Amino acid sequence: MVYQLTDTHLDALQELINIGVGRAAGMLNQMLDSRIVLEIPVVTILTLSQIQAELEKRFNGDSLAAVKLNFTGSFSGKANLVFPTESAATLVSLLTGEEIDSPDLDSVKIGTLSEVGNIVINGIMGSISNVLNQHLNYAIPIYMEDSIKHILSLEYASEETIFLLAQARFAIKTLEIIGDIVLIFEMESFGTLIRVIDKELEFQPS
Repeated sequence: MVYQLTDTHLDALQELINIGVGRAAGMLNQMLDSRIVLEIPVVTILTLSQIQAELEKRFNGDSLAAVKLNFTGSFSGKANLVFPTESAATLVSLLTGEEIDSPDLDSVKIGTLSEVGNIVINGIMGSISNVLNQHLNYAIPIYMEDSIKHILSLEYASEETIFLLAQARFAIKTLEIIGDIVLIFEMESFGTLIRVIDKELEFQPS
């Protein structure tokens, strides 16, 4: 069963992610000649069956490119930045100047997307840890291309696993590149995160 959340919890989670995304967008802008706008229009909490159905519908069951990063500390889990492979290629082309049909694009894709994923994921997790005053440790980001089931290790998950889905939109010039940020928590760890948010909200002026 999904942890019982109020609108206040969802608002707080969305605000934490948006703060991190804002920081990440600022860093990505330094990598580009043109301004990048990175928006998170929707943040939802889903179960195992819901996340699989949602992402397969959203990406038509296609193979995806992803950057994965494990985190531990006050709460633990996995953070993923997931792109359709076409969006990933477009983003790499914009960041590196390589043409999409260039044979050299694949050789720079892993390093480029790993850097983007590291910036975005660390921006978000850094925001959560800093605002909530919680310590987190990060593993080295891993790049992979596979189905959504294998990327998120859904075969090892259960209905006790909580998936926080943030649908991202990278707007660069006239292009829109879609991707998803998926944070994965076990129920106990997610409960810890919500209790920390509750404690933080208690000390905010009304």
